[in-house]
Amino acid sequence: MGELSGGNMTSITIHSNNLSNIAIGELNAKWSARGDRILRYYIDVRHKKLNLHKEVSAPEIFILQSKMDALMASWDEKYEQFTKKQNVLSGHAAAEDLTADAIAKLDSIGRILAHTLKVDDRVDWESLKDKSKYDFPKSFDRQKPTTTAETKPTYTEPKIGFFDLIFGRKSKIIAEAEAAFHTATRSWEEREREREVKHTKAVATWEKIQKAFWDDHLAKKAAFEEEQAASHAEVERLKSEVAQGSEDAVIEHASLVLEASNYHELFEKSYLVQYHRDNRLIKIAYDLPSMDVLPSIKAVKFVKATGELKESYITEREKKANFESASYQICLRTIHELFEADESGNIDSILFNGFVSFVDPAKGIEQRSCLLSVLIDKATFSAIDLSRVDPKACFKSLKGVSAASLASLAAIPPVMEMDTEDRRFIEAREVGSGIDGGTNLASISWEDFEHLVRELFEREFASRGGEVKITQASSDGGVDAVAFDPDPITGGKIVIQAKRYTRTVGVSAVRDLYGTVMNEGASRGILVTTADYGPDAYSFANGKPLTLMNGANLLHMMQRHGQKAKIDLKEARELLHASGTEKS
Repeated sequence: MGELSGGNMTSITIHSNNLSNIAIGELNAKWSARGDRILRYYIDVRHKKLNLHKEVSAPEIFILQSKMDALMASWDEKYEQFTKKQNVLSGHAAAEDLTADAIAKLDSIGRILAHTLKVDDRVDWESLKDKSKYDFPKSFDRQKPTTTAETKPTYTEPKIGFFDLIFGRKSKIIAEAEAAFHTATRSWEEREREREVKHTKAVATWEKIQKAFWDDHLAKKAAFEEEQAASHAEVERLKSEVAQGSEDAVIEHASLVLEASNYHELFEKSYLVQYHRDNRLIKIAYDLPSMDVLPSIKAVKFVKATGELKESYITEREKKANFESASYQICLRTIHELFEADESGNIDSILFNGFVSFVDPAKGIEQRSCLLSVLIDKATFSAIDLSRVDPKACFKSLKGVSAASLASLAAIPPVMEMDTEDRRFIEAREVGSGIDGGTNLASISWEDFEHLVRELFEREFASRGGEVKITQASSDGGVDAVAFDPDPITGGKIVIQAKRYTRTVGVSAVRDLYGTVMNEGASRGILVTTADYGPDAYSFANGKPLTLMNGANLLHMMQRHGQKAKIDLKEARELLHASGTEKS
């Protein structure tokens, strides 16, 4: 078990039996425009042995914790199977076990829909609350200092011999013995005083450490319970907002339902949820498992001659049949789960668009196609007995659209598209015509700078049929523009942020962009500034779907599109300082 802290935000606990194999990024957060609340937490997790990766995000820490717990449990189970396969030692017995496991996995494909019919898909709000107790220590593990007193000297009568009496030495011998006794006693008394002083100090130190120990745990317990209470309150808040039909809450509720759906490791779930409160419509873009992801081993044999375990596979025809069966079942199962979990009556209809990613064998490039699409209302769907239907026939009866054979991977136009519109979008304003070689971009208004950036990227994406829209002005580094690039390889939703800065852009701005990309479900993020970025900013962006454009890159982009301007940061700082509008 490990704990991951997000600075002064909060922390989550990583529960895994294989922590040494788990690589966990920082717990980050996307803050609101005013910086007074966190909009979304996110964390990057990798399994080094299984080569798995997932970006986990949630608007509340308790939801993030729940998602992380589910992910870790899933990966632990996968790793257990992985190590079982790696450490096979028992020949035929191992082959028989693996064959039985392979058959069970193949059989599970046919039970995808049946499984959910035995499950209550409603969200158990109480299970989202952490009800664990603080692990308060039973005792202080440092022993109290002890001491042992030195034995006090005792006087021993000296022996007086016959000749000592004759020659009168008795008195002298007695006097010497008494003097030695008194000297030893004084020395003992001094040592005892020193010992007592040292012991008193040691006990005082121990008591101080002990008090600090208990005080620290009392403070931690209080903080734990306070955070726990706050987490419980967040659960209740989300529950209340779901009951009221809040769009964001309904989306998070749907995510909780779909995350809880157990496919027994058949594939890694990935989906996008959108909600329209006006017509109570949920839209789902679901990534279906490809044929290569679904189980295909039908038997394992032990080869005595080589000591190897040899796998045999189902036919291509069987692979295609399993893929088609799984796809239709996942569609019906997802719709069923969302309708069943909708206790507040927020959903009247559900749009399910099923996508699959694959490598085009003719071109060798990765593509993503919509293979099936259906829009169904609750009343019609509720009248179906899913325990007795043929999934494909049921899908077709619901007026679902799909290719004759899903295995052909032929793309179909969905019944309804997912949203590319955003209520934050505003009408674009042209500013490029008023900019020439003498215009200092670092000193124009931030609104004009955002519109200029939109114009440039609109020209950039125009050749590919792309679209760029600007959002409501905020001057806070939020989403300034969103591009929709239709290119099947590099395209998708792209978040663009424009920062008319006169000083170096720090890593916090890049972190904010990454958080926005995750929160928006975008494929890429682009940060454009009139200045430059610090080393930590470039370091953070490395390996992430982020592009950092500095002032020189911006001027080059403008020249490529036939426009000229200049960037003079010193001049801009003086002008902005004089007007009292200088930004960092």
